Amino acid sequence: MSTSKQVLIVDDEAPIREMIAVALEMAGYECSEADNAQTAHAMIVDQKPDMILLDWMMPNMSGIELARRLRKDEMTADIPIIMLTAKGEEENKVKGLEAGVDDYITKPFSPRELVARLKAVLRRATPKGIEDPVSVDGLTLDPVSHRATANDRPIDLGPTEFRLLQFFMTHQDRAYTRGQLLDMVWGGNVYVEERTVDVHIRRLRKALGSQHDYLVQTVRGTGYRFSTQVA
Repeated sequence: MSTSKQVLIVDDEAPIREMIAVALEMAGYECSEADNAQTAHAMIVDQKPDMILLDWMMPNMSGIELARRLRKDEMTADIPIIMLTAKGEEENKVKGLEAGVDDYITKPFSPRELVARLKAVLRRATPKGIEDPVSVDGLTLDPVSHRATANDRPIDLGPTEFRLLQFFMTHQDRAYTRGQLLDMVWGGNVYVEERTVDVHIRRLRKALGSQHDYLVQTVRGTGYRFSTQVA
């Protein structure tokens, strides 16, 4: 399974989006595109990309307005944003940075510069240890290779079950509601019903098998908890 970083390109000019997408895909990134801020916001809430490349000047809602909106929402506040703009004056750069963007690239720019700046921002934005393997009671998950093992035997997990297990293993001994799990694992997709969580919990427990399914615990009246301590 691919472990490429997901980048959302938001620009109302299709040739610019295409140029950026080609450069980033050649560098190993996966790209999606939006031609306006409203569409971009819906995609960001649903997909939670690893990075947003955001044009300043767009109709209806500007990139600056979208950046401010994203920073005010707890679910999207930490997603790195690079502003792309023809506005090169210092005053405009300051305005962009004050809106919460992580970097600022003035058009025209070379694809090579864009990739280098994107990598630098992603390095700064990745919390320390988030890509490190984590182990609990013989259960090991490696985010980089996207593999999970139980007592050194591979576990067959779907993509949602993998993300769910990764969240649980890095957030132990705390009860989460179904709504919180949807926000944290599914990315706030409002089209997914809370009972969907129960389906994936069952799949996860089945994949873990009898030796480790006890780790995923039901908390009556609340939701679920991951813990080595049997309640």
